[in-house]
Amino acid sequence: MNQAQRAALRDPSWWLPDHSSAWERSKAALRRDWEQTKADFSDTGTELNQSVGDTLRQAAGKEVIPPPRFANPPEGRPPHDAWADAESAVRYGHGARHYYGEASWDDELEQRLRKDWESNSEQSSWAQVRHAVRRGWDGIQHKE
Repeated sequence: MNQAQRAALRDPSWWLPDHSSAWERSKAALRRDWEQTKADFSDTGTELNQSVGDTLRQAAGKEVIPPPRFANPPEGRPPHDAWADAESAVRYGHGARHYYGEASWDDELEQRLRKDWESNSEQSSWAQVRHAVRRGWDGIQHKE
């Protein structure tokens, strides 16, 4: 909803600042749920591994909401601040996409990226970051 649309709506008389605060906290979780529902029932959504439980925990502030277009961690992985854990690997993938341009992600490219990661990073093994690097690589292919 843009500002003009929002300005045209008037809150009901019972609407309090707490309602606006709760809405702002819940909005991102509900948007993810909407995208997941579209993915479940059509080809227009984004697979985010978003369950009803994720939506409820995220809306309540009990679970971190991943950045847009990033899936929730697979079931069985402990909850954590996914962005804080993944940022350097996503950044690496994003930079690699700019550097390698139109190259396709294949075994040869992955081996080059792995070798470079392992020679420059003391934080995490390639196995731990591969998925996040690929997300950074794929991320700038998406339309905004």
